[in-house]
Amino acid sequence: MPEETTLRFAVVQSGMRHDPTNADELRAGGAELRDFMRQAAAAGARLVHFTEGAICFPSKQVMSSLGPDEVGAADWTKAQWSVLQSELDQLNALARELGIWAVIPSVHQLSEGRPHNSMYVVSDQGKVVARYDERTLSTTKVKWMYTPGKQPVTFDVDGFRFGLALGLDVLFPELFVEYDGLGADGVLVSYATHRVSEHEHIAVQARGCAVNNTSWISLAVPANPEGGLASGVVDPRGQWVAQAPPDGSPALAVTDVHHAETTQIGREFRRRTRERIGL
Repeated sequence: MPEETTLRFAVVQSGMRHDPTNADELRAGGAELRDFMRQAAAAGARLVHFTEGAICFPSKQVMSSLGPDEVGAADWTKAQWSVLQSELDQLNALARELGIWAVIPSVHQLSEGRPHNSMYVVSDQGKVVARYDERTLSTTKVKWMYTPGKQPVTFDVDGFRFGLALGLDVLFPELFVEYDGLGADGVLVSYATHRVSEHEHIAVQARGCAVNNTSWISLAVPANPEGGLASGVVDPRGQWVAQAPPDGSPALAVTDVHHAETTQIGREFRRRTRERIGL
């Protein structure tokens, strides 16, 4: 039998900052991510996955054009865009230096209108090779802050195909079914708890999506002791195979993913069944 292909994978549980108008916060966020990238490379990882808003997850109060006491349309002119881009550039350069891939969620500025809430895929050559823009968006995000995305995005690393999901995407199983149809071996889910408690249901959703599509799921969340979540990787049978500490401390979880036979068997069964019942 041919030797089984594996990919060493790292998912990060990092701190979170909320003020993109503060250059020092952006620089601190970038520095923390670079430290985790070095840890991932030292652990032999080929791919490292970060949480939503990894450098900075903008607060609706901070960005409100009406001031911090009243939520209104975000004033993105206040953001320190040049500092954010500098941090992203440094992360790209480090990916090339370390020879690893990185999935880095960040706000993506547009030439006109509100930005996207996005995930950048950075290759081991330090190039942004794909970008996913969150499609579902919370009421606050779509009303006051962001422009929604329109399409799924996949990328390939060492013979593995991954899809991308961000924020409330995790609550919509049809997005994961879509990635199943696109041949994804797994989906990388980045989700920010935004200092809010009782998010345990998100882990249930992630495990359910893994089982329903017999795919790997990586869930990257912030280091939030009150969030009820930990970053980790779920296998195609819905079992956690790696998790960061449940106490919400910053950490890295590393595991090897492989081409699971159950994924291919399950995908073919779902294809035949959907054709048979007209879905």
